[in-house]
Amino acid sequence: MNEAPQAADAPREPQEPQAADAPREPQEPQAADAPREPQEPRTPRRTSGRTPLYLEVAEDLRGAITAGAYGSGARLPAEDELARRYAVSRGTVRQALAALRTDGLITSRRGTRRVVLGGPGEENAATELRSFTRWARSLGQEPGGRTVSVDPGTADGEEAEQLRIAAGDPVYRVLRLRTLAGEPVMVERTTYPRAVGALVAGMPLDTVSYSEQLARHGVLFTDAHHTIDIAPADADDARLLGCRAGEALLRERRRSTDPAGTPVEWSQDRYLPGTVAFTAHSTAASALGRRLRP
Repeated sequence: MNEAPQAADAPREPQEPQAADAPREPQEPQAADAPREPQEPRTPRRTSGRTPLYLEVAEDLRGAITAGAYGSGARLPAEDELARRYAVSRGTVRQALAALRTDGLITSRRGTRRVVLGGPGEENAATELRSFTRWARSLGQEPGGRTVSVDPGTADGEEAEQLRIAAGDPVYRVLRLRTLAGEPVMVERTTYPRAVGALVAGMPLDTVSYSEQLARHGVLFTDAHHTIDIAPADADDARLLGCRAGEALLRERRRSTDPAGTPVEWSQDRYLPGTVAFTAHSTAASALGRRLRP
């Protein structure tokens, strides 16, 4: 009598493999996600996940200018035309043009077509002064840099005025030695606002060019205001440059701003006497450059 109810249970056995789960298996690969893959490379120009797209566009335009496709005084295509050409947004194009302006290759006024300032082989003194690294390389010199210290702190009165922040706001102060062919040339004292300084603090101590690395994070040095004078060497200068404390050094004070006019650094650079000289050019785009002393 007990075997009869067990026979009734037999039809239930096919349910044990849980056949109802079988239709769920095709859902595991999530076929619905397949169409999303072509959307990831939003433009055909991106070749590396590490290089911002606007830098790739800027590099392509820089190559065209260097090759003579756009001579001095020529106008670049309009933003919307460049956006179509590179399959990018106009915002990306504006960033690329700002990078070229930082290099001193073009003018950059929003709402107007950009004008090429220098063709192939032409020197641009403004670019030379903004970037110690690019200036040195343009002369066939090997630039070097060694970060001595990166100290977080709060802005004093002068730093607050130059960076257009409030006194007491967080800043980073960087002390760095710059070299040419391994020989000490200049001591850099730079104050950065917190956001920029935090990026610098994360860079290796032997980083040669901060500006090149910061550009990868979208921080561009577009314009700069310079003051040139003489300052006595202090203890740090004497130790790093191998000069005497109190010796007269050539000092360049510089405030650099981004394309929006926001200050991104306040720097005081002190050069050993007899290493560099500064020259001023009076042109339609007045500029100040540096050159090696003979």
